[in-house]
Amino acid sequence: MTTTETAAPSRAAAPGEERRGTFRLARHSLALAGRSIRKTLRTPEQLLDVTLQPVMFVVVYVFLLGGAVAGSTGDYLQFLLPAIMVQTVLFGGMATGVNLNTDIKKGVFDRFRSLPIGRSAPLIGSVLGDLIRYVLAEAVLLGFGYALGFRAHTGIVPVLAACLLTVFLAFCVSWAFVLVGMLMREPGGVQGAAFVVLFPLTFGTSMVTPKDTLPGWLRAWVSVNPVNHAMEAARGLMLGGPVATGVVWTLVSGVVMLAVLAPLAVAAYRRRA
Repeated sequence: MTTTETAAPSRAAAPGEERRGTFRLARHSLALAGRSIRKTLRTPEQLLDVTLQPVMFVVVYVFLLGGAVAGSTGDYLQFLLPAIMVQTVLFGGMATGVNLNTDIKKGVFDRFRSLPIGRSAPLIGSVLGDLIRYVLAEAVLLGFGYALGFRAHTGIVPVLAACLLTVFLAFCVSWAFVLVGMLMREPGGVQGAAFVVLFPLTFGTSMVTPKDTLPGWLRAWVSVNPVNHAMEAARGLMLGGPVATGVVWTLVSGVVMLAVLAPLAVAAYRRRA
């Protein structure tokens, strides 16, 4: 006589369990974000790209190109600074992918796998921890710009809105660097691939020269480039002018990038770790 065993149907997670799981993931991610911040503060040389680099870019662009492009370094500083603020925080996000790749090679993520934490918590924590880099970059850039003579025409609230919009876009784009960090075998490869992503996004814009002066094929790219729309929105918020189109385009494109890149990065991390 034989008996037939019937597998018990899998039980769907209750809403309370899902909420507790989400809360645990958030708590673990914030704890790892704190680790990332402490690691950055203990190795301040990692902050050179968000402290010294933006100052160098401003000096080079303003004093080498200002007279030729705008006829005045003062006028060019007003035109350039809001846009270069966007470029600076995007370049700062490249370190996220490099640091993650380095941690994996050193075996740090092997330790994370042995802990009772969400598999995506190390990635989320690293991205959240690097927000301090974006804030520091903007503070340095605005402080140096004001020392050179830059003045916002709108007030503190629009300036803060421009900074928040810039940080939001950098947060979304940083998931591209996380994905690259999971796919590349060496930190040097992450940097090389990140530059390939960043250059058309940051330099294919109206950052250094007005859009009307660009050739037609480049204007077509600039018109759909979300980074250019973020730069135009930052200019409008800080200097006055239309901002609705730039803000909406930046928010929508950021959400789309986040929805696409974050799951891909987590899936690549799970395959590798």
